[in-house]
Amino acid sequence: MADAADVKVERLLINYKTLEDFKKFQAYGNQEESMLRDLENNIVENDSESPFYGIYIGNTLVARMSLYKQSKKYDRYFEPPQDYLILWKLEVLPQYRKRGFGRKMVEFAQSFNLPIKTNPNMESREFFEKMGFKPASYELERDFGENPYIWMPEGVKEAEGKSEEKAKTNSK
Repeated sequence: MADAADVKVERLLINYKTLEDFKKFQAYGNQEESMLRDLENNIVENDSESPFYGIYIGNTLVARMSLYKQSKKYDRYFEPPQDYLILWKLEVLPQYRKRGFGRKMVEFAQSFNLPIKTNPNMESREFFEKMGFKPASYELERDFGENPYIWMPEGVKEAEGKSEEKAKTNSK
């Protein structure tokens, strides 16, 4: 039985086979619908600029994620401001969990050596913490009800939020 040491993460082609593969993953409401729509709207046979990555065992897609690069002009999480990755919708098929595939996907994202932001569900927060992520300081205007987790490569720190800046200004 294959485990994470035997496989590699690869960019998924945007095509109808990938769309069918995605339908095998558990549905998580609007996010799942959104991801399928995103894939459907971007289908150009074998588009190499896909934001989707996955792990195949044979012909079976067993793990997948979206990985989007966000421009530093929109960076409100990291200091100094810089391009960063948004890791979204990481999922491993139930029968392939606890075998290192999720870890392999996150390590692949970390290999770009850019800061990463994600919004893990309650069940996956412990996993992300083991992978070196930490909860971002919550900022209402920035986070809009999300509870982002961030990972920072060496030399990067979390940007101070507006509430922290106001507290420092008011204490002077």
